[in-house]
Amino acid sequence: MTRIHDSMQGPTSSRRRAAARFLAASLVGALFFFAPVSYRGRSTVPFDVAVKVVPHGWPTGVSFYGFLLILVGALATLAAVAPGPVGASAKRLLGSRHKDFAASPLFVVLRVAGALVAVSMFFRIGPWWLTEPAARTLMWNILMASVAVIIPLGAAALALLAGFGALEFVGVLAEPVMGPLYHLPGRSALDDLTSWMGSYSVGLYLTRNLMRQGLYTKRQAFVIATCFSTVSMGFVAVVASTLHLLPLFALIVGTYFVAIHLTAVIMVRIWPTSSIPERTIDGTAPLAGRSSNEQLTRHSSTDQDDLVPSGSASGSSRWRRAWSAGTARAGRSQGIVRAMGRSAVDGLFLASTILGTILAVGTAALLLARHTPVFHWLGRPLEPLYALAGFAHPSLLAQASLAGITEMYIPALLAQGASMQGRFFIAVLSVSQLIFFSSVGPMMVDMFREVPIRFRHLVVLFVIRTAVLIPLLMGWTKLLALFGVFS
Repeated sequence: MTRIHDSMQGPTSSRRRAAARFLAASLVGALFFFAPVSYRGRSTVPFDVAVKVVPHGWPTGVSFYGFLLILVGALATLAAVAPGPVGASAKRLLGSRHKDFAASPLFVVLRVAGALVAVSMFFRIGPWWLTEPAARTLMWNILMASVAVIIPLGAAALALLAGFGALEFVGVLAEPVMGPLYHLPGRSALDDLTSWMGSYSVGLYLTRNLMRQGLYTKRQAFVIATCFSTVSMGFVAVVASTLHLLPLFALIVGTYFVAIHLTAVIMVRIWPTSSIPERTIDGTAPLAGRSSNEQLTRHSSTDQDDLVPSGSASGSSRWRRAWSAGTARAGRSQGIVRAMGRSAVDGLFLASTILGTILAVGTAALLLARHTPVFHWLGRPLEPLYALAGFAHPSLLAQASLAGITEMYIPALLAQGASMQGRFFIAVLSVSQLIFFSSVGPMMVDMFREVPIRFRHLVVLFVIRTAVLIPLLMGWTKLLALFGVFS
């Protein structure tokens, strides 16, 4: 009788443990990424606070740690592509990580160049244009230090959401929106949320991992990376503060949110997105006869895949299916500490491969914007448009509109002398363009080599996004002006 009783209680007990694990991991992860907190007089989230506290609290340690990551990444890349005995030894030493460091000649050059720039900035030696305070502060103390901390920390925290059922839960609930509008599975909503509230680096990391698990096709990964890898609310606040627009912060965020999602509806339906194959990285096609949002929701694990039907549902039935998918995934998960540890190590390896590229390309883009008249020349065709629309300082706005391809903070610096209307316009435009080469551009190209995402794709996407956003935001800004928002 005791055995019979135990066998009857077993499944119920397992389900309860799975439900408890799902709720605990999801709650902690959600609080870390999404819970509103106050930090230095502004609203943010705990993840953003952690990313800022670590570099500010231990600047020398973070600088040395980032320098080591870049140096190790460059040396491991050279070893991984070396011919003969050196390459064979590197392959044995790196094991399964060998493929992460093996790269095309372009990225070998960029990682080595990044290491040379890192030596110059870390030791403050070399040409003045590398060691000057403006370039070193932005590229080394802010961007390098932030990315070096964000990726492993974000990877560890994301294990709570991506590995214990939250991904499946959100996927089922968001499926009716993400599928028709963006041709994406529902789980992509979590990528979107982590970028908004955490960092584009974290969103890209999650997208890359899910693509490698076969949960995204190449086109879906391309769409998420180029349309939804948004800057965080914390950075939007920095831009608003720089342009003296904090009283309009809520309006800026709301406009930014609408602009990003309206633009994505267009971008997913045109080239270059339309040229990316709808196949997973192993070359297989999606399930025949179903669109991406109608496919079965696959819950991956190391041993098996469970297929949970993802057809149309509404009301309580969708919530029940979401709950069932989340708890089923949590029931198969490994321990929380182990999962977070493995994800943090994965984040460290990823950071070591991309930091050098970011530093090399980002520094070149920054120097181009700061020390050449290139963007003044490129912006001239836009000057008559701004003048015709009645914006003051059309030359300033035209230059700021295109300088964001180098670093999205530069437009805010350039537009500080513009009118309030112009500053609002540039604030939203600069954070909505998404593509910039100081960080996210090289990160996308290096992280999504299996797609692949090319530099030329990103330049074209920046131009198209800017062409769509300028008339959209121009009209909205003028409408706000009619209602006296800027008076």
